[in-house]
Amino acid sequence: MKHFTIGSGLLLALAAACASVGEDYQAPELAVPERWHSAEGDELRAGEPELAEWWRKLNDPELDALIERSASGSHDLREAFARLREARALRGDAAGERYPTLDGKAGFLRRGESDNTPLGSFVPDNGVYSAGFDASWEIDLWGRVSRSIEAANADLDASVENVRDVSVAVAAETARNYVELRAFQRRLAIARDNVSLQEQTLELVRGRYEAGLVGERDVAQARTNVESTRSRVPALEVGVAAAEHRLAVLVGLPPGALASELSAERPVPVPPLSVAVGVPAELLRRRADVRRAERELAAAHARVGVAEGDRLPRLTLAGELGIAAEDVSDLGESDSGVFGIGPSLRWRLFDGGRLANRVVAQEARTEQALVRWERTVLVALEEAENSMVAFVREQTRRGSLREAALQARRAVDLSRAQYAEGLSDFQAVIDTERAVAELEDQLATSDAAIATHFVALYKALGGGWEQQPIVAAAVEAARD
Repeated sequence: MKHFTIGSGLLLALAAACASVGEDYQAPELAVPERWHSAEGDELRAGEPELAEWWRKLNDPELDALIERSASGSHDLREAFARLREARALRGDAAGERYPTLDGKAGFLRRGESDNTPLGSFVPDNGVYSAGFDASWEIDLWGRVSRSIEAANADLDASVENVRDVSVAVAAETARNYVELRAFQRRLAIARDNVSLQEQTLELVRGRYEAGLVGERDVAQARTNVESTRSRVPALEVGVAAAEHRLAVLVGLPPGALASELSAERPVPVPPLSVAVGVPAELLRRRADVRRAERELAAAHARVGVAEGDRLPRLTLAGELGIAAEDVSDLGESDSGVFGIGPSLRWRLFDGGRLANRVVAQEARTEQALVRWERTVLVALEEAENSMVAFVREQTRRGSLREAALQARRAVDLSRAQYAEGLSDFQAVIDTERAVAELEDQLATSDAAIATHFVALYKALGGGWEQQPIVAAAVEAARD
């Protein structure tokens, strides 16, 4: 009893002296501007961004339905959900180190000693039956286990933010491809309309040629114009098909599965012309990728403590409780009981510097995680600034293109009338028809660009992952 008391006192003294290895984590800070450099004009206003289901601001029910389907069918999101479940399980695995392990055992052992040893003549060659339990418990003297759990918790948080970031990306990618689909359909319709217009001009020129009023060159120019515009059609049809295929894959279906649903031409979604953008500091709190990078840094920092703890002594309390006998029938006897309990201390005294270098390596990983976080912050600010500039400037560009397309269409009517009356040559007709085809195509592209920049801006501002029910449910389940 005296020895047990001394051992217990030693154990309590060591436990009282324990301290957590590694430094406590402090979230990093990075100076950011107080206001956006590009937030100027009526298009970008102050105030909290309205991120909740931002895609509904495009007023397209078909797009709303596609984004809802992509949230449940996206393979990227499904993979992110699986990683979240993995992180939750690993957190449980790390937390399990705090508790004792208990193993059940049963066996039979027959052993014989060599007759050429001192014990050979005295140890009978009999078998022993045994059954019982082994238990062991590592006392977390230095906080190594606590740091491991801290790292696993940070990994779980990072996986949560990864799910949110992927959900934002999937919604934005679905919206962007839907805009591209409608833009390609519109551009295809414009190209076909211009082919029809130019074919009418070709018929006019043929009539004048057959009447001997113009030369064959005018006919050749008119045909060149028609075929040049017609050559755009196949490329635009490829664009329509590619956008349809991409949307199908985004919602988890084979390419072509949405063709019947999306084949009818619809207008390019029109976003609101003014967006609230908040301030840069708010962006860092909203962006899931920034939050994920910070949690990854926290996990790396905690693992420095784990690596340092591996260099210190480990104290384990082990115990055994069971029964053993030479005959199975004797196992139930009270005299067959066996037990044992006691602490053990293990300390690696020499390993060629391996454990020390593991600490240095983990410190380097932590520094890398800090650099990644800083880069993620700067890239987030860059994406937001670029999206703001593009959203504002494209609206200005579209206004000029719209006026130019209207005037070009008027110029076509005038040049054709003057050519029919013999007041101008055919080159004027060719030039104006080419201008119409080009400007109307650019106008449709600009309409799509405004909507695409709107999507990119909301993605850069944080995306509205809070309003995704399937994401919220997965996060809630992971944290239970």
